Amino acid sequence: MLEYPFDNIPMPGQTLEVAPGVFWLRMPLPMSLDHINLYLLEDGDGWTVIDTGIRGKETQSLWHQIFQNCLNGKPITRVICTHMHPDHTGQAGFLSDHFRAPLLMSYGEYYQARMMHYSMQEQGSWHTSEFFLRGGISQALMDEMTQARSNFTPEPDDIPMPRSYQRLREGDTLQIGQIHWDVITGSGHSPEHVCLYSKAVRLLISGDQILPIITSNVSVHPTEPEADPMSDWLASHEKFKRLIPDDTLVLPAHNTPFYGARERLDELIEHHEHRMQIILDGCASPTPAIDLLPALFERKLENHTLFMALGEAIAHMHCLMARGKLKRDDQQLIYQYSRA
Repeated sequence: MLEYPFDNIPMPGQTLEVAPGVFWLRMPLPMSLDHINLYLLEDGDGWTVIDTGIRGKETQSLWHQIFQNCLNGKPITRVICTHMHPDHTGQAGFLSDHFRAPLLMSYGEYYQARMMHYSMQEQGSWHTSEFFLRGGISQALMDEMTQARSNFTPEPDDIPMPRSYQRLREGDTLQIGQIHWDVITGSGHSPEHVCLYSKAVRLLISGDQILPIITSNVSVHPTEPEADPMSDWLASHEKFKRLIPDDTLVLPAHNTPFYGARERLDELIEHHEHRMQIILDGCASPTPAIDLLPALFERKLENHTLFMALGEAIAHMHCLMARGKLKRDDQQLIYQYSRA
């Protein structure tokens, strides 16, 4: 059983100390997943912030409350983003500019975040349309979604990602206050996701790499239509199982801090292996990816969630293809999958 040591959740604009010099805060998200956890690490004469929240005035207003009430008059001196997704990087430009603080990220995440900021302002392309049509999305829905705006779409007055960064690599060590943190990277949910692990004080800031209740989305995207992120995701889980003991307090980006990293990683591996067995069971005869979604997802899928679910189904399929258990017929507009 996972253990959750904290009965309280920090209110917006407030912090909760979870270890000496390590503070948990929350920011709202405008979606069914209604929050993101961020962390402030006391760092001598300043603070290091881990992840930044989504773009927009509401999050900025809450940050100003944090500045006034929680920093003890000290500035933020470093901004670390675990990975590229807009709920983690949306205020990186604002925080970096406000304090003239450097941004620290991995190479793959920084440049993907820069690319995403601009690509989300563009209209659809034939690459995107072709990818989802091959998965079974109708042309009518593609046309409708081309006109829709995501909650993540930048506004003209948003402060963009900082134009420079300091690279974090697997195996780097950061001294933040009194704590040494090792950089461990994972791949699958994003290309080079950074986690911070302190063996001495048994803390892991896990971002979206290990979540206690929900599962991170692992999808194939139109920008890399032949990718195999699920194989990378499962390999990352095995690596974290080797490195992170169960008496480590995991500080995730969503839900609440917990103990039981290895148990949770086993659950996540089992979850995805079960999904792949569902796919194999459903592909006794040639089947388009979209026809497998009802068996994979219990909730109603519509609009953006349908596209995310299809990307994740294809990620499982590509993993099965890499294992030699599934094959794909590319000769039709809608790809057909069957057991190998």
